[in-house]
Amino acid sequence: MSKKILIVEDDDDILALLKDVLEKDGFEVTGLNHTESIIKSITKHQAELVILDFLLPGINGGELCHEVKCQKSPGAIPVIMLSAFPRVLESLGDYGADIFMAKPFNIDELLKAVHSCLGAELATA
Repeated sequence: MSKKILIVEDDDDILALLKDVLEKDGFEVTGLNHTESIIKSITKHQAELVILDFLLPGINGGELCHEVKCQKSPGAIPVIMLSAFPRVLESLGDYGADIFMAKPFNIDELLKAVHSCLGAELATA
């Protein structure tokens, strides 16, 4: 059974790229431009990993990450945070994210991060 990943990213091009790359690597991916409740979205999609953009309309991904990490049940879910503004994250903290990656990111490095968070073996081409 493939691992389930939830991506919350407001840039449609980046969201499509992430979905394509991760689905080709065997993951089941749900992509959202926004979420009213990150916990409900995780539960609904049975996500085992969350990838969050830091800057989202109306809320920052750091606050969503903090919500995930404060939950008893979903708190163990790993979170990868992406941001085109790494200095903002350096000044505000990582909100408990397991991995932070600056945009633009290297696809191979992203895949390694995903596999590391999920304890999955990296596929070889």
